[in-house]
Amino acid sequence: MNLKIVALVIGFVLIIIGLCMIIPLGFSFYYHEDVSYHLGISIFICIGCGLFLVLFYKITQKEEYSEISYKEGMAIVTLAWTFASLFGALPFYISGYIPSYVDSFFETMSGFTTTGASILTDIESLPKGLLLWRSFTHFLGGMGIIVLSLAILPFFNIAGMQLYKAEVPGPAPDKLKPRLKDTAIILWKVYVLLTAIETILLMFGGMDLFEALCHSFGTMATGGFSTKNQSIGYYNSFNQIVIIVFMYLAGLNFSHHYRFLQKDFKTYFKDPEFFLYTGIILFMVLLITPLVKISTHEKFTEALLHSSFQTISILTTTGYTTFDYEKWHYLAQALLFLAMFIGGCAGSTGGGIKCIRILLLFKIATKEFKRLIHPRAVIMVKLGNKKIPQEVCNGICVFFFLYFFVLFVSVIFLCSFNVDLLTSISATVACLSNIGPGFGFVGPAENYSQIPQVGKIMLSFCMVAGRLEIFPVLIFFYPEFWKK
Repeated sequence: MNLKIVALVIGFVLIIIGLCMIIPLGFSFYYHEDVSYHLGISIFICIGCGLFLVLFYKITQKEEYSEISYKEGMAIVTLAWTFASLFGALPFYISGYIPSYVDSFFETMSGFTTTGASILTDIESLPKGLLLWRSFTHFLGGMGIIVLSLAILPFFNIAGMQLYKAEVPGPAPDKLKPRLKDTAIILWKVYVLLTAIETILLMFGGMDLFEALCHSFGTMATGGFSTKNQSIGYYNSFNQIVIIVFMYLAGLNFSHHYRFLQKDFKTYFKDPEFFLYTGIILFMVLLITPLVKISTHEKFTEALLHSSFQTISILTTTGYTTFDYEKWHYLAQALLFLAMFIGGCAGSTGGGIKCIRILLLFKIATKEFKRLIHPRAVIMVKLGNKKIPQEVCNGICVFFFLYFFVLFVSVIFLCSFNVDLLTSISATVACLSNIGPGFGFVGPAENYSQIPQVGKIMLSFCMVAGRLEIFPVLIFFYPEFWKK
């Protein structure tokens, strides 16, 4: 493994993080906040450390290096997200608004991985500069820090396909253009376009630019950080409906959004995953709405709005809330808990297992039943008219096992520190699926401040493992990975 190339990419990531802090710094200056000084120091540290790593590579690398191996790709992605969170936590820690560095790291990791789990008890007490940075970490992490970096890396003759595969969600990421740089730029253009449209609509609904940006970042990244203690419940029905629509879009494959903009209007309907994703949402909303009405005695339209919002928020792993769903009927809570595992579509900004994997797992199970009945038959797993390679099927089965293995170990770990079982399970699922709110002490009306410090470190591990879909993180613990 060439550690110098790993250091180079991490250096670029730190420079990008530092440059991105200039945006909240500008807002902080505009609102005359004293946190501007602390943001400035953080920018200096991030860019300084990033430049050091880049110059270290330039000085010490004698031969031109143009290919990133599989090992290096895995190492870069995992370490880049970790270092981004370590350095991205500086504004919170240096300013003193989050005095504990572990808490600052947890909050930042939650932002970059688009989890939305927070330790803050009074969100509105934070300066706007910090709140914007908090939400902007969602925006950077939603489409992917590495995917953004890939638009720059070709200038240095570095092939980053391994990075793209390691970071983009789904068993087989789409490559929209022959050149990876072009694919990365396309995805980010679509992402920015949808974010801009939502921002305009939210401002039309009564939010100012600051609030609209923060909530658009949280929506399109399926993150869930809000600027209000009441989350989206603070805002009117129009803004709630706008966020519902864009959460739904964020949970779809962004490749389809691009093709739709290219006037392929049937692109969504060619994908079986689209029908499963949409069908699950409609099915759950139809079941949960009457349960909400029974539990809260609201009008049908209000119950429909709350059930639609929470179903889409949890299924897409956004984590915004408009109502304390722990006050709903237990069946409604059970359905939302189930939705926490499923997640959005492959190629979306959502977390979870993903609808495509759920669909293929059922097809793999069906194949095994057919094989038992017809032992000599050659049976292929198909998705529509497309044959799914056996290695993809094997990878899905292994992912499914590892997901629940990490879940089981993490729950046991949290319980060992005297965290109750319900909170341990829901907190782990919420972090591993990048959702945010769970049940128990981490429910929609609570936060993660009561979790022990060592528990927050474990949950931070779950966040990055869930965002990078397990393999790039766990491979670090595999001895052969470190052999030449």
